[in-house]
Amino acid sequence: MFEQAFKNIDDILHKDAGCTSELDYTEQTSWLLFLKYLEDLEEDKVTEAKLSGKKYAHVIDEPYRWGTWAAPKGKDGKIDHNAAKTGDDLRDFVTKKLFPYLQGFKARASGSNTLEYKIGEIFGEIRNCIQSGYNMREVIDHVDELRFRSQANKHELSHLYEAKIKNMGNAGRNGGEYYTPRPLIRAIVQVVAPKLGETIMDPAVGSAGFLCESFEYLKQTNPKRSVAQDRALQERTFYGKEKKSLAYVMGIMNMILHGIEAPNIVHTNTLTENLADIQEKDRFDIVMANPPFGGKERKEVQQNFPIRTGETAFLFLQHFIKVLKAGGRAGIVIKNTFLSNTDNASVSLRKLLLESCNLHTVLDCPSGTFLGAGVKTVVLFFEKGTKTRKVWFYQLDPGRNMGKTNPLNDADLAEFIALQKTKADSSKSWSVDVAGIDPKSFDLSVKNPNGHEEIAYRSPEAIMDEIAALDAESVEVLGNIKALL
Repeated sequence: MFEQAFKNIDDILHKDAGCTSELDYTEQTSWLLFLKYLEDLEEDKVTEAKLSGKKYAHVIDEPYRWGTWAAPKGKDGKIDHNAAKTGDDLRDFVTKKLFPYLQGFKARASGSNTLEYKIGEIFGEIRNCIQSGYNMREVIDHVDELRFRSQANKHELSHLYEAKIKNMGNAGRNGGEYYTPRPLIRAIVQVVAPKLGETIMDPAVGSAGFLCESFEYLKQTNPKRSVAQDRALQERTFYGKEKKSLAYVMGIMNMILHGIEAPNIVHTNTLTENLADIQEKDRFDIVMANPPFGGKERKEVQQNFPIRTGETAFLFLQHFIKVLKAGGRAGIVIKNTFLSNTDNASVSLRKLLLESCNLHTVLDCPSGTFLGAGVKTVVLFFEKGTKTRKVWFYQLDPGRNMGKTNPLNDADLAEFIALQKTKADSSKSWSVDVAGIDPKSFDLSVKNPNGHEEIAYRSPEAIMDEIAALDAESVEVLGNIKALL
């Protein structure tokens, strides 16, 4: 029903001089969708208040409501284009009046978990990139066709928005960092198996894929929920933190479309928190995340961690372990080199993980799992509070070269999910006794004793991607060496 509207919006933004890539299309669509969502939400609240004989105090003042500046309606219910702004008037109103007004909500909000705070945070971090007021008018007309008034509407919009995020992940310019393949997320959620009443945290939340899929999983596995349980799902179950402004906006919009009205996502750099300051009240039952790989944090940020390293993902892993409650569970995506790197930080981190947590499962993902990324990954599943005695490995092999036209799907992961329940041995799975691991290196390299060596005929595109990734790593290593001279 809404698919054509999304296509039309992208076509218009493609023509605008201020929007140059899929990342820009998603950002601009996101803030407009958010304002349309607020309009529909407030209309629903007004109706609810009338039915109960109460008055509703609008969050947005009259001049800045969607129905006033963006889509004033005539008696026929259609946009009154005589009253609606367009051209330079529209662009100037949005840039000079609307955005400053919305940015002010952050200072006026009563707390960071309020809708007002989210409004201020979002519009404090993004800007209008649509240069033509006439293009903006056309986009607004299409956005106004979208409806957030029913769960069916939100369900369809959430699928379209997920597709938009996926396309952005393929668009280059680091777009891939915002998108973790949903089949992989669903498999991780099924293995971690959240329960009603547990708190779920993603400290590198991105577009909130882990939180959205966890929400869907909890609804499906608990069809007969009480009103109190639904309120807990809305308000006290899902938490996230995100450093980058575009990802922050997308994460909030994605959760809203999945049915969570005021997501508990904070716009902050998780790694600036000192691990020594984390207390029991700051901990969670479950952590699921795909932290950014290969980033470099400043020396002062590294001071927050017992194991100091420039590798962002390794700093995040320390944070994940720290914020888990005793007995808490985690499913974490990380570079496969974490299992075997010989540098001091990697060895110390593996030792910490094995001695403070039960690393019960490692899922080894093939090349091409993450589109556009030249690194191979593994997923670590662990429980905090008991030492690791045995690790069950599963080597995912879909039997094909994966790429944009042949991505990972749910069927590829079905055997892994089934075997993981009993941690059974197979041609793709095996167990390793930690007592037999080298106590100096704690090497956990993936070496399948049951598999047969096969010649892997890789595509030229995959080979070029790996060469590019290796070149980037070489530049990074040389930079580190130069810095030491």
